[in-house]
Amino acid sequence: MQPICTFTIVPSLPTRLERLRDLAYNLWWCWNLEAIDLFRRLDRELWEESGHNPVLMLGSIKQERLEDAAEDEGFLAHLERVYQHFDRYVNSQNTWYEKTYGPFTEPYIAYFSAEYGLTECLPIYSGGLAVLAGDHLKSASDLGLPLVGVGLIYQEGYFRQYLNADGWQRELYPKNDFYNMPVQLEQAEDGTPVTVQVDYPGRKVTAQVWRAQVGRVPLFLLDTNIPANSRQDQDITDELYGGDLEMRIQQEIMLGIGGLRALEALGIRPTVCHMNEGHSAFLALERIRILMEEHGLSFAEARQAASAGNVFTTHTPVPAGIDRFPPELMDKYFPAYYPSLGLSREEFLALGRQNPADHREPFCMASLALHLAAYANGVSRLHGQVSRRMWQGIWPGTPEDEVPITSVTNGIHIPSWISFDMATLYDRYLGPRWLVHQADQAIWKRVEDIPDEELWRTHERRRERLVAVARRLLRKQLEKQGASPSEMERASEVLDPATLTIGFARRFATYKRAALILRDADRLARILNDEDHPVQIIFAGKAHPQDNPGKKLIQQIVHLSRQEEFRRRIVFIEDYDMALARYLVQGADVWLNTPLRPREASGTSGMKAAANGVINVSTLDGWWDEAYQPDTGWAIGRGELYEDVNYQNDIEARAIYGILEKEIVPLFYDRDSNGLPHKWIARMKAAMRTICPVFNTNRMIREYAERFYLPASQRYWHLAEDGMARAKALAQWKSHLCQHWPEIRVENVEAEVPAKLKVGAELQVRARVVLGALEPRDVTVQLYYGPLDTKGEFLKGEAMAMNWVESNGDGSHVFAGSIPARTSGRYGYALRILPHHEDLSNPFEPGLILWAC
Repeated sequence: MQPICTFTIVPSLPTRLERLRDLAYNLWWCWNLEAIDLFRRLDRELWEESGHNPVLMLGSIKQERLEDAAEDEGFLAHLERVYQHFDRYVNSQNTWYEKTYGPFTEPYIAYFSAEYGLTECLPIYSGGLAVLAGDHLKSASDLGLPLVGVGLIYQEGYFRQYLNADGWQRELYPKNDFYNMPVQLEQAEDGTPVTVQVDYPGRKVTAQVWRAQVGRVPLFLLDTNIPANSRQDQDITDELYGGDLEMRIQQEIMLGIGGLRALEALGIRPTVCHMNEGHSAFLALERIRILMEEHGLSFAEARQAASAGNVFTTHTPVPAGIDRFPPELMDKYFPAYYPSLGLSREEFLALGRQNPADHREPFCMASLALHLAAYANGVSRLHGQVSRRMWQGIWPGTPEDEVPITSVTNGIHIPSWISFDMATLYDRYLGPRWLVHQADQAIWKRVEDIPDEELWRTHERRRERLVAVARRLLRKQLEKQGASPSEMERASEVLDPATLTIGFARRFATYKRAALILRDADRLARILNDEDHPVQIIFAGKAHPQDNPGKKLIQQIVHLSRQEEFRRRIVFIEDYDMALARYLVQGADVWLNTPLRPREASGTSGMKAAANGVINVSTLDGWWDEAYQPDTGWAIGRGELYEDVNYQNDIEARAIYGILEKEIVPLFYDRDSNGLPHKWIARMKAAMRTICPVFNTNRMIREYAERFYLPASQRYWHLAEDGMARAKALAQWKSHLCQHWPEIRVENVEAEVPAKLKVGAELQVRARVVLGALEPRDVTVQLYYGPLDTKGEFLKGEAMAMNWVESNGDGSHVFAGSIPARTSGRYGYALRILPHHEDLSNPFEPGLILWAC
């Protein structure tokens, strides 16, 4: 039965409480502990029952309670205090960005992501990529960046996890009620929802736009679940990462093309578009199409300006994790788009291929983003190296370390992840500036001023809270499984609030090796059940619904936890979400991470743990590869790689047991007469002091702004000024370059190489080069030199530009340069020619390089 009319009911708040509505609809509350405490104070039980959702809570609370609160002077004073803080925050003109770069009138950075993890009551996230995106927006707000977010709002979001009686993961897909969540429909001046239309095969699909306000930053979320669409098209924004390849391409068209059109409909024209992973890469094509239409440009001309303002962040270290669409699927969804860009089918498909000549290669979203973004990065130093190796084929002939993909290591939004107790300690001993200046190492040195007893008692309270929550959740999941009363009673006996607690919580992909610590069950049992020095482990995490190997890992852990020797020491808590994550990273003593190197792009859960004084134990992968120091945590192995994965698993499992037996357990239980483990506390402080000022999104966002956003915006406007004059000129130059590049040849390279070159000397080199129709100013002639390995190949090369000396009448040009002999050893040099133009983002942008044979 369909209604003949729809209407929206909103909470009826007493006048004196009206400001609660403003607070509820701005997600600033989710990282402001005093604001959370304000809502909890209204009705503690309802706060928990609502899933920490202030909008739902205000719509469900009894009117009498609201009337009582409106007369409660203590509550009103609390509300006034929180609201004044909120008002100062959102209206401040004293942010880092404005103090550094001046005021702005409208946002110019658009951040696109398929998922956002902002708070558990807005379940449109699945894992680390989303939480990173959410923290990105929060820190952009804190720093005052002129940024907006763009994404999709999913009717069912990601699944809710439950385990059956045999420990096998099952999935539930409850419907999200957007009208009872901290989001609001964007409305036009006439009060109707803002909508956009996107072309799909044989029809147009309409999406309405919701806004989630994240402090100062608006996040716009597209929703196709409206009556204007067919039932099939309403499902496009149904599930996150659900469905088949066709559903995935439909979602990514809506995210990239629809998202850019939504900004246009809202009057926002970004100069910088940041693609968080390749899901949104179709936006790069839409930017080009719009410029072509508005300025009468060719594809090549519009591409120069559009690409100058594009930033791409890849999070995937393996080819299998990248979206790839077969050519026939592209033909189904983009036949009208090819001519709108002035491209043939093969020219279009080549934009999504590493090898444009391979007509069988699928269309890859990461390849598209890399072809059409002036700036690209991985999310840790190691991942940057992996990405350069993985995508080297896009720049043929370019040495791996010069592939134009850099890295910006991920961070966390510290205020979102630390406990109230820890925040209180930071306020007391670090001073209030730590919240605003999270990257200031001088502030974090004050961690040493926290008395050992205060830090330890604070941490003990968090461990006690974690154990209490784990017991409650375990009883709840056993109850749903139909467990017997005796089993329920035994759930109250699991874990011990005074025992060394290991936390392991993340996506249950097989490469993360959740069961590595279980590899030798007998040895593990001896460690966990030591009479004087016991250990316990709390597991949590979800496997993708189609990932049966990941589900088997969960089942293995559950089965083991039911054995008598592990029953009180190992638990698996189902339905991992951001709320459970906070309890874990705040209350564990040790954070365990065991990815198979180099499969972890970055990882951030260990950063959250460290901010709460939890010590990391991890393989040297992702962020830990650059963060690890002997006094801040433990490394599993030294980054070795073995061809036999089973052998590697054996080696690293034994390493975990050895670290536990010889280092972690003795250090944790080494107490003074007051029960304080001073050496353990020293390691907690060292981790907090060194990790927190570096691995936070405050530092990360400033890095993105200074290295990418600002240069990208300046370069965009530089190419766009005077009616796109420079973009047109650059496109024309590139066309001329590509046409005549085959004419270049190196006629000879001359150098007087002595038998032994002494350190401090220089080797003089001259080269005669034929450039054909090109001029010396169109190229850079470089000497590429460095030490050689035993095979006579470069270990690591260094490039040095040669100087133009003269042009000869026969069309050749002479270049000269010198190679410094800095250290002894066996060295070699080569000569190469690269394009040169002042408006190129980098010399490898055209994908042309000529090495002298």
